[in-house]
Amino acid sequence: MKMPMQLAQSKLRGLLDAHEPTAGLYVRVHGDHLILGRREPLGPDGEMENDDRVRLTRLSASTYGLSVKRHTGRWERTPFSGSMDEMVETILGCMQHLVAPY
Repeated sequence: MKMPMQLAQSKLRGLLDAHEPTAGLYVRVHGDHLILGRREPLGPDGEMENDDRVRLTRLSASTYGLSVKRHTGRWERTPFSGSMDEMVETILGCMQHLVAPY
């Protein structure tokens, strides 16, 4: 994993844990993406599995784009981009339903 993405992952985790609606989300790195989700009981046996919800894509050193995971499993880009702080505020402002526990 690239060092800048490790640092971004750590910073994002801190930002998310500071707010009740996003506390407890996991953050994993996949290339230039920071994927946020929750461990939820999914499947017929109710086993705990990762449930990816939203994704921040690194566009530049300090700019990220925001995507949401569709029911089909594909990622859909949103028109939102900005600093990591701005993306967390966007998630808190208009995407709480996507990151809330089931």
